[in-house]
Amino acid sequence: MAPPTRSDPHVAALDVFTEVLSQSDTGETPDAFYSRLCEAVCGLARMERAVLFRYDGALRRVRAAGAHGVPLALFANERFTVESAAIARQALEEDRVIEAWSDVDRLLPARYVDLLAPSHVVCTPMAAAGRWVGVILADRRPEAPRLDDADRDLLWTLGKTAALAAVARIATSQRERAVQLEHRLDLAREVHDGVIQRLFGVSLALSGDRELSPEARRRCAEEVQGALADLRATLQRPLSRAPRPSATTLGDELERLAREHPDLGVRLEEGDPAGVPPALEPLAQSVLAEAVRNAHKHADPTRVAVRLRRADGAFVLEVENDGAHGRRRTTGMGLRLAAFEALQSGGVVEYGRGERDTWRVKLVVPEDDG
Repeated sequence: MAPPTRSDPHVAALDVFTEVLSQSDTGETPDAFYSRLCEAVCGLARMERAVLFRYDGALRRVRAAGAHGVPLALFANERFTVESAAIARQALEEDRVIEAWSDVDRLLPARYVDLLAPSHVVCTPMAAAGRWVGVILADRRPEAPRLDDADRDLLWTLGKTAALAAVARIATSQRERAVQLEHRLDLAREVHDGVIQRLFGVSLALSGDRELSPEARRRCAEEVQGALADLRATLQRPLSRAPRPSATTLGDELERLAREHPDLGVRLEEGDPAGVPPALEPLAQSVLAEAVRNAHKHADPTRVAVRLRRADGAFVLEVENDGAHGRRRTTGMGLRLAAFEALQSGGVVEYGRGERDTWRVKLVVPEDDG
């Protein structure tokens, strides 16, 4: 059997994807990376336009992560799931390329048909090792011939390669988070060894029954000052890299959540989302999404009120729902992570029961530190 040559379509596909991966900049946005994958798919498979949909673990929803031939911004607030897009479910379940000519309206959400007006749609699954990563939705010119076996085989290979590229990128991000977690554990140990132990000694000295001598008081003061200096020096170390720019805005996220959960009554009651400091957009969106997710999962609200304001030089985001109804609430991991993320910006996240069966999540960040 002759070895494959560079003229073989599959070898050419691997060459192109290898080039895309080798050009990947760790500092680039995920959207730029996945848009270049879409461009590669269009070039190799003779498609006009392509949009790549994948599950975003941070947002916990499927979103348009890249596009070629069509503005990605068109899909920023659109909901795309295997329930709303029958063609995506079929492609992933059967692990094959699905082509649609006459029944596009039945296989795609109406909003997407309105946006793209496609007539010849091709859906390529992105799956690896039984894991559904996403799909690549593309279209061809109306006069283009239907896919033959070679075309389908090539697209299927491109989907697998794109899935592996996505999984590799996710694995890289997970390794980065593991390193960050290790740094945070080191920080905790340093705080314990360098600060807590000194303060514990001072605590023992102050809790005794005997009157402290001037020398002992001076020593306690020196220990407290030393502990504070150690703590300040430790906390000045960066715990993680700066967050990547957000691809959307708090206003857009608010509209999306209101559409996604119409039964919750999500609405803005105070402030203007356009006034959110750009550096705080990812954090504000994360806190908002987690607060609404908790309201949907753990409460039974008729109203989820969102308020934005400035107070004493700080940006404040408050999300309150009226569906606690005496339920015993526990702190979920999502809110704990949001609280830790806020600390990186010099802010805090507070949450707890309010008046009249309400549950409130509040983000406060000094704008000078944002």
